[in-house]
Amino acid sequence: MLILGIETATEQVSVALGGHEGVIGLFEVARGRRHAEILAPAIDFICEQADIGLDELGLVAVDVGPGLFTGMRVGLATAKALALALRLPMIGISSLDLLAFPHRRSDRVVVPVVDARKGEVFYAMYRQVPGGLQQVVEPRVGPVDELVADLLARSQEALCVGDGAQRYRTEILDGFHCEIADQAHPSAGPLVQLAHAKALREEWVSASEIRPVYLRQPDAQINWATRASSKGPAR
Repeated sequence: MLILGIETATEQVSVALGGHEGVIGLFEVARGRRHAEILAPAIDFICEQADIGLDELGLVAVDVGPGLFTGMRVGLATAKALALALRLPMIGISSLDLLAFPHRRSDRVVVPVVDARKGEVFYAMYRQVPGGLQQVVEPRVGPVDELVADLLARSQEALCVGDGAQRYRTEILDGFHCEIADQAHPSAGPLVQLAHAKALREEWVSASEIRPVYLRQPDAQINWATRASSKGPAR
């Protein structure tokens, strides 16, 4: 089964093709917040380079977040549109899972950290188990000092990975001694690999069942709520 993977939850746009042979094509570019301009041409490019037509695809996988609201929406909308047009099933994978997966052989606690802006980060924690990683702290959002407090509470060697870990490197290392990985963004390569494993177990869903993982309200919703509360009760 050929899988198209679409990942747009952070500053990077990442598209991959793969299946039982692993990842056979990967395209990644980080050009600010130009996801809508880059994504469709990226899909066309990788299919052309791999000499694969969209009609040969068997499944669409997408990063469901958490991450940047606009980027996530672009990826989800495109992935759903393709799946509906081609009548394909879908698999959604968390951006935190995608960041952790390449470090599945680490003997440290793997801590994916995504920059949530506004001085906050999205994060979770994983540990190595036979066959992969197990999530030991569920996904959450909060200020960096909450992340540091959780690291201190576990009191285990940790590997932090992601753009949030890089942006707040000083704050994290001031509070807890750990390693900060060079990897900044989730990738569609691991997305295809994880989706393939789920596809073998037939753990796919329809496009209508794919839901984004926000962990906090979109900024526009927060702004409207703040504006409404500042007006006070109607008289």
